Amino acid sequence: MSSTLVKDVMNPQVVVAKSSATIKEAARLMSQLRIGCLIVMDEDKLLGIVTESDIIGKVVARNKDPEKITVEEIMSGKVISIEPDKDLEEAAEIMVQNKIKRLPVMEGGKVVGIITATDIISYEPKMIESLSELFSMKSQIGRTIAG
Repeated sequence: MSSTLVKDVMNPQVVVAKSSATIKEAARLMSQLRIGCLIVMDEDKLLGIVTESDIIGKVVARNKDPEKITVEEIMSGKVISIEPDKDLEEAAEIMVQNKIKRLPVMEGGKVVGIITATDIISYEPKMIESLSELFSMKSQIGRTIAG
């Protein structure tokens, strides 16, 4: 077992969107900052997470107007999170089991950071094998769709 903790690797700079933000605003912010998700909050309350995949699958692919659709309409409301004192391997296992690439880090009911599959891979190369399963599942699906 690794002794590295989530708090050692997480990014404490969490980019937040209001639930009322349009998808166009969210996509512009994500593009400018080169990030793949936004945490959706109201005051200090975590409401959900919106990812680039949500935008592609729920707006672009369905030909919906990104200026009329709000973050709240497409966000994932059931957010899987982890605590900062948990082991990094546990974070990787949660990501693989739930087929997700991003985990908000919560402490005392507050968002204190975010950890991504890329963060873990960059920090601990031995975990590449574990997380590569997650990425290979996505690419296999893509090959099937693309034919």
